[in-house]
Amino acid sequence: MELSWGFSYEVLPWEALPSEEQALLEQAQAAAQRAYAPYSGFAVGAAVRLRDGSIFTGNNQENLAYPSGLCAERVVLFQVGALGKAPQIEALAVYAPKAAEAAFPCGACRQVMLEYEQMNHQPWTLIFAGAAAHVYRMKGVSLLLPLAFVWKRS
Repeated sequence: MELSWGFSYEVLPWEALPSEEQALLEQAQAAAQRAYAPYSGFAVGAAVRLRDGSIFTGNNQENLAYPSGLCAERVVLFQVGALGKAPQIEALAVYAPKAAEAAFPCGACRQVMLEYEQMNHQPWTLIFAGAAAHVYRMKGVSLLLPLAFVWKRS
């Protein structure tokens, strides 16, 4: 038996986003300016919006010992998780000014995003942007991580 997998997403102008999504993306853009990326020179900012409308931001943090660094997505997610607010996340935006189109999350970030989204019991809105005049928008982390590693806790 052969199976296939596919997904849908939107590519739209930044200004076509609803105002709350534009604001979230602007926070990710501001966070990218504060990234610590002296080795790669590739700054990334991420922002999450909670159901109460509050926004948290993070950015990539590099280190000379490369494995010690952390991506922007995990920085913001672990911050929100440490505050006990992960189940309240409803949207995540990622902005990378040097990405021609957009910077999509690495595999480790996708796995963390999926687990945090599962705590929420509803799919997040995901927005990705870079230097291009358009953004990528989709609903649900599972679109980014087919055949994901999941574990049912007893």
